[in-house]
Amino acid sequence: MIELLSFPFMQRALLAAVFVGLVAPVIGTFMVQRKLALLGDGIGHVALTGVALGFLTSTSPIIAALIVAALGAVVLELVRERTRTSGDVALALLFYGGLAGGVLLIGLAPGASNATLTSFLFGSVSTVTEQDVYVMGGLAVLVLGVIGYFGRELFVLCQDEEVARTHGLPVRLLSLIIAVTAALTVVISMRVVGVLLVSALMVVPVAAAQQLTRSFRVTIALAMGIGVAAALGGLSTAAYADVSPGAAIVLLAIAVFIAAVLLGRALRLRRGAPRIEHDGPAPGTIPHTETGSVST
Repeated sequence: MIELLSFPFMQRALLAAVFVGLVAPVIGTFMVQRKLALLGDGIGHVALTGVALGFLTSTSPIIAALIVAALGAVVLELVRERTRTSGDVALALLFYGGLAGGVLLIGLAPGASNATLTSFLFGSVSTVTEQDVYVMGGLAVLVLGVIGYFGRELFVLCQDEEVARTHGLPVRLLSLIIAVTAALTVVISMRVVGVLLVSALMVVPVAAAQQLTRSFRVTIALAMGIGVAAALGGLSTAAYADVSPGAAIVLLAIAVFIAAVLLGRALRLRRGAPRIEHDGPAPGTIPHTETGSVST
């Protein structure tokens, strides 16, 4: 690891990996609870169109991806809410439209190539610039700040939307917050793991943490730890073995999930409990409700 730190591009990549490992599992926890685990995939495909638009207009691909992904997330949520189109169909429209738009615009963009497209699809740590690190760091702080501020309300929404409405919470606004923060997370992550794999880093650490924890707050904290460990470990492995960093990160996260499943089963057998239920978090963070629990 010390040898890797001697290279400026690896310093930037490791910082980016930390941002990704921290942020992706946080928003992923709420997505998993709301049964929108594939939301990151759909937004990632739309972000690809933004990247291509950035190259086509000779502007920053990340900024363009941020704008397009945020707009796509808002459109997805409005389509899901206001029409008869179900959530999975709306996601499919994002999948196909985003990917097709990205491929089409990349072909028209001057100076762009298939290698450029591949680097955003699967991640490329060598392309992370100093400006990218600053943008990703700022977005990471923004996402964590938004989740911290609206955490109580988002928890209630993800537990039961009807209960949230009953308590007078702005359900539409909170749903848009989840969608837009997911879009920001995709943009943060795409340089490291790629838009095709970013959803895995949102979901897998959360699924692993749920095997071992009882409270919502501890699940988020453990998922963040797993995310950072997987991002740094996968990136280091990729550097030494000369493999795709995105693939290495995701496979390492899956390995942690498998280990967590086995450890969780052993712990439940020892306690004599058939499964682990997630109760509400401690007071002062996200409220405990009597309406449901976070199950694995």
